[in-house]
This record gives sequence, C-alpha cells and structure tokens, in this order.
Amino acid sequence: MLPLRWLIVTNKEVNQPPNTKPRFSYGHIVVGTAFLIMAVSWGLYSVFGVFLNPLLTEFGWTRAMTSGAFSLSLLLSGAVGIAMGELTDRFGPRLVVTLCGIFFGLGYLLMSQTNTLWQLYLFYGVMLGIGVSGIWVPLLSSVARWFTRRRNLITGIVVSGGGIGALAAPLVISRLIAAYDWRITYAIQGVVILIVMILGAQFLRRAPEHTGQPPHGENEGKQQGLTPDTRSFSLREAMHTAQFWLLFFMFFCYGYFIFSIMIHIVPHIIDLGISAIGAANILAATGGVTVLGNFVLGGVGDRIGSRQIFIFGFILMSAVMLWLTLATEVWMFYLFAVAFGLALGGMATSESPLVAGLFGMRSHGLIFGVAGFGHVIGGALGPVVTGYIFDLTQSYQMAFLICAAFGVTGLILTVVMRPTKKIGLRL
Repeated sequence: MLPLRWLIVTNKEVNQPPNTKPRFSYGHIVVGTAFLIMAVSWGLYSVFGVFLNPLLTEFGWTRAMTSGAFSLSLLLSGAVGIAMGELTDRFGPRLVVTLCGIFFGLGYLLMSQTNTLWQLYLFYGVMLGIGVSGIWVPLLSSVARWFTRRRNLITGIVVSGGGIGALAAPLVISRLIAAYDWRITYAIQGVVILIVMILGAQFLRRAPEHTGQPPHGENEGKQQGLTPDTRSFSLREAMHTAQFWLLFFMFFCYGYFIFSIMIHIVPHIIDLGISAIGAANILAATGGVTVLGNFVLGGVGDRIGSRQIFIFGFILMSAVMLWLTLATEVWMFYLFAVAFGLALGGMATSESPLVAGLFGMRSHGLIFGVAGFGHVIGGALGPVVTGYIFDLTQSYQMAFLICAAFGVTGLILTVVMRPTKKIGLRL
C-alpha cells in the first residue's frame, strides 16, 4: 500500500486548479534585465541634444549638419534592426544584445576622440547605429514571447526603463559636461554601455519553449483567445495586408515628431534665454513623465487596446506641438514636458503589443523590425528637416507646425486601422 501522506500530496496535486500559475518564471528575470539595459542604453542615447551646443561651439557645424549624424545612426539602427529582429527570432536575444553592446560602447569611446565631421558620422552615425539596433526590437520582442497575459503592462515596465534613463541621463550628462568636457563624458558613456549591455545580455534567454517553461499567463491567454503560432503571419503574409502599411506609415509619423523634438528641444529652449542645465532639466522631466505613461497607459492598453492608446497619443502630440510654438516661459515648457512625456510613454509601450495583436508571434521580431523601420525613417528625417528649417529661418516655429501636421496624419491612419482577418483580435 502507498503511504497516506503520499496519497494526500498526490490528491492535492491532481486536484490543483489547471490555471494555477507559478509565482515566478524566468520571464521575470528577462524583464528585469531588459529594463536595466533599456534604462542605461536608451537613456544615454537620448541625450544627443545635450551634446549639440558643445559640438556646435567647438567645430562651428550647422544644426542640420550635426543632427545628420543622429539621423544616420537612427536610420542605420532601423535597417540593421530588421536583421537583428530575425536573429532574435532564430537565436534569441543574448547573442544580438552582446554584439550590439560592443559596437555601442566602442562608438561612444571613439566619439571622445572626434575632430572632424566624417568621424562624427562614422563613430556616432554608423557604430552607434549598429549598437542601437540591439535595444528596441530584440528586447521588446523577447519580452512579448515570455508573457501572454498583461503584455502591454509588462512591455510598459521594460519601456519605462528608457524613460527612467531619459529622466536621469540629461541631469547627469549636462553636469559631467559642465564639470569636465564633452569628450570625457562620451568616454564615460562608452565604458558604462560596455559593462551594462554585455553583462546584462548574459541573463537574457530565448523564447520560453527553449527553456521548458510556458509563457507567463499561457492558459489564460488561450481562454481569452490570444493568437497561437498556427494563426500568426510570416513577414511576407503581413506585408500583403493593408494593416501592415497603415502601421508602417503610422510609425513614420510617430518617429518624425518624437525625434525632431528630442534632438532640438534643448537648443530651442537655450535660444530663448534659459540655461543649458535648465533646458536639460526640462528634457529630464519629459523622461520622468514618460515612465508614468509607460505604467498607466500600459495597464490601460491591456483593457482598451493598443490602437486606442495610439489615438490618444497622436491627439495629445498634435496639441502639444501647437503649444510649443507659443511657449516662452519655463513653466510652459514643463507643461509641455508633462503632455509630451505622457503621450510618448503610452505610444512606446503599445508598439510591440500592437504588432503582436495584428500579426501574432511567429515572426514577431522580424515583422516588428520591418514595420518599425517606418518609425526609424521618420525619426531620421525629422531632426535633419527641423535643423534645416532652423538654419534657413533662424526659428523652429514652422518646424513645430510640420510636426503637428504629421501628428494629425498619424491620427487618421490609426483611426482607420482594423484587425487583420486571420487574427481577428481587438486592437
């Protein structure tokens, strides 16, 4: 006979509710690691505008010319990011993030030795472009694979790392530049990036099926009708849908005004007589509110859908561009920072879940990378056009109105988007 204690334990196991989920899975380590990498890498990448005036002062380049290096890095990150998305689908994020971390860190170390324009474009435009390609798509696609339940909220937690980095980095970097100079500051950034990205990447793992663990919330996801791989799209199939191209151009509009503002808001504020550190504080405030948007609108997106968050974000972004043409006082820029950060936080959180809702998870990294290239093209074009308009007119007013027009266009594209027939999930 079997011991009574064994029978009791076995009976409890047999009768355990099927939907009981473990309190902890390796996915939580993936989320924590992705959060840390996002905070450091995206935070340090987003402060190019803080370096803009020191570079202009030392070398006498135009704003369009200098902004072009950032645009090249963003454009290249999107192009290489497509390949990195596919590599993440095939081999997991560890290899991808490690490789990109090496390029990212070395790019910043070499930036400390920059003396000519071609070096700026090589070190910042090319090397950092390759490095940045290992941040957004590989990390968010990996997290999306580990979690089916509350995917928007979990994505928001990871993306909030970038917001926290964007909050802290301008405060730290502006003071390092003031205390030392921009060259030493770039060298410090390079060392930090190498340590965090390369070490952090070793804690990342491939999709759950390669570890023997189910995605977090898998049973609940099945009950709610979340997309199994058998209904997911390949890249070729996705590109033959109207939804893919609506998403591509929607991301283009989003990228155009986001990066136009991120690069030029600090010089614009300084031009109005506010100190460089004061301008950096306003940029930092934007990062802080972005974190709030990540958490609050991430949770809301799980309830009302990612598309609704983009609709809200485009409305708010369009309005805030108009406000920016009128702002002249510090309090007006802080109000701008609140609205801009909230919209940015919600939209950044909703990118990856929106792709998953439209096309499933089978080729999520690759589809996200290709669709996200629209975001990259817009983000690369925006800073150069904005800088060129300033060089011609000595004012940002027309550039900000153009950003507002892109916001309205993105709103229209988002409103007309509908679920794909193959998936059929609420967006």
